[in-house]
Amino acid sequence: MFYNVLKYVFLGPLLRLLFRPRIEGLDHVPTTGAAIVAGNHLSFSDHFVMPAILKRRITFLAKAEYFTGGGIKGRLTAAFFHSIGQIPVDRSGKEAGQAAIREGLGVLSKGELLGIYPEGTRSHDGRLYKGKVGVAAMALQARVPVVPCAMIGTFEAQPPGQKLPKVQHRVTIRFGAPLDFSRYYGMENEKAVLRAVVDEIMYTILELSDQEYVDKYAAVAKAEQAEQQGGSEAATGRKFPRLPLS
Repeated sequence: MFYNVLKYVFLGPLLRLLFRPRIEGLDHVPTTGAAIVAGNHLSFSDHFVMPAILKRRITFLAKAEYFTGGGIKGRLTAAFFHSIGQIPVDRSGKEAGQAAIREGLGVLSKGELLGIYPEGTRSHDGRLYKGKVGVAAMALQARVPVVPCAMIGTFEAQPPGQKLPKVQHRVTIRFGAPLDFSRYYGMENEKAVLRAVVDEIMYTILELSDQEYVDKYAAVAKAEQAEQQGGSEAATGRKFPRLPLS
């Protein structure tokens, strides 16, 4: 109930007014039945803009930190994500990844839409990074199609570290044709198959978004940049603002 009120009465109209989103390929999103919508992740705004324009409800796997913050802001954020049915995901290790897959499969088993960002975290520089295989495991185990989605312009509208979006930047949400991986059903335990599936998903997102691709996990690239930045500060004695790691 709250999800529909928020989407159709408050947040949806507000986001449409602020971002004036161009929507392309919306007919590629199935109107019924389970499916995964896999997108690039450029901005905190992605969590709100895509759900606002979809005709169906979509449940995202969201990082656990959104549900555990302290203070008034943390409690409000946690309450908001809980109220719209988003699922917290602990990203701290392999077992946590398996738990996320189980949660995602639970959503799909109900015939619903599941939203996931295969990169695992937001891009810190606007480029597209290597996808993690969790999306492939869910697609094969649940035997559902994957709809690729490209968010375009949200990085410029709200880059990492910026609390409020720049409303003058219009965004585009572009959906591609559903990807059918039925040729791999029954092979979800084979690492090479999972990698092939997620690489095809990422390549399709790349075609839709026209981003620069980096064959490296985003979290690794962020950590390397932070380390290099820290070294530069130590060498020069100057302090530079750090980019957030998530």
